[in-house]
Amino acid sequence: MQCMYKQILKPLLFKINPEKAHYLTFDLLKIGLGNGLGRLITSSTYAFKHPKLKKKLFGLTFENPVGLAAGLDKDAKAFNELATMGFGFIEIGTLTPKPQPGNDKPRLFRLPKSEALINRMGFNNEGVDSAVIRLKHRKSNVIIGGNIGKNKVTANEDAIKDYEYCFNALFDVVDYFVVNVSSPNTPNLRELQDKEPLTHLLNHLQTINNSKPQRKPLLLKIAPDLTDSQLDDIIDIVASTKIDGIVATNTTIAREPLNYSKEEIEAIGMGGLSGKPLTKRSTEVIAYLKSKSNNSFPVIGVGGIHSPEDAIEKLKAGADLIQLYTGFIYEGPGLIKRINKEIVKQNMF
Repeated sequence: MQCMYKQILKPLLFKINPEKAHYLTFDLLKIGLGNGLGRLITSSTYAFKHPKLKKKLFGLTFENPVGLAAGLDKDAKAFNELATMGFGFIEIGTLTPKPQPGNDKPRLFRLPKSEALINRMGFNNEGVDSAVIRLKHRKSNVIIGGNIGKNKVTANEDAIKDYEYCFNALFDVVDYFVVNVSSPNTPNLRELQDKEPLTHLLNHLQTINNSKPQRKPLLLKIAPDLTDSQLDDIIDIVASTKIDGIVATNTTIAREPLNYSKEEIEAIGMGGLSGKPLTKRSTEVIAYLKSKSNNSFPVIGVGGIHSPEDAIEKLKAGADLIQLYTGFIYEGPGLIKRINKEIVKQNMF
C-alpha cells in the first residue's frame, strides 16, 4: 500500500491541474477515510509509534516530531483524515478574518524535474470563523497549530487588527499559533517582518495571550530570504517579545537552483518556491538562528524535506520539530513513517 501513492495515485494526480488535484485529493480523503475501517487501515499502514519519538515542547507533548506545514489544509477541512497518516502535529491556515478568493488562477505550478512547487495562492481561504466551526469537531488528539495572517485588502497599518481577530477566534480550538508575515504572495506583507512593526505586532498578541487563563505557544514564521542582519533582528525580537519560537522557513522568492530554463521560470511568473531547491537555505537559517541565539528558543524546521536524510539534517542543524509540505506531495504519506523510523534508528531524541 505504501507504494500505491507513488506508483498509481501520484502519476494520475500529476496529470491534472495542480490546484484541481489538490481538491480531488481532499475529496478522496473524505471518501476513503470517512469511516472507521478506512482510518484504521491508513493508520496501521502509515503511522509509526515509538516512545523515543515523543517530544515535549512549548508545554505540549508531540507523539512524534513530524508535522504538516500550513498551506495544505488551509481551511481545516481534512485534519482529521490527515492525522491518520501519522503526523505528530498539523498546522492549518493561513487563515484571515474575512473569506478571500486569493490571487487569480493559475496560481500553483509543479516543477517535477526539481521536485518543487511555485505558488502564488494569496491566502485563499473561507475565513477563520468557518475553520473554527470545523475545528470544534476534532476526532483525534493530534496537536493542531493555527497559522494566521491578514486580508489582502487590509493595509499594513491596520494589520494588527486582523491578527488579533484570528488569534481570538482560534484560541479555544488550536494548541499553538504561528504568525505569518513571510508569505511572498500578499502585497507588502513581508514589510511586517521589519523590526519595529513586527515587534509591535508580536507584543500586542503576547499581551492578549498573557491575559488568557492559560496562554498558548506563539511562534513566528520567517522567510528564507532574510539576510544575516535581518536574522539577527529576529533573534532580538524573540528575546524582547518572549514569543515561544520560530518556524523556519516559508517559501522563497529566489529561483536557484532549478532544472529549468530562465524562460520557463519567467513564464510561470511570481510566487513562492518550495521543495528541494529550498532544502539547503532553510537548513542554513535554522543553523544560524540556533548558533547565534545560543539555542535560546525552539525552531520548527520546514523547507525541502523529501527524505529521512533531509529530516535528520534539519534536526542536526538544530530543529526541534520538522514539517512537510512539498515533500509530502512528491513522496506521499509513506515519507512520515520513513522519517520517524530513521529518527528512532539514529536515536535523535
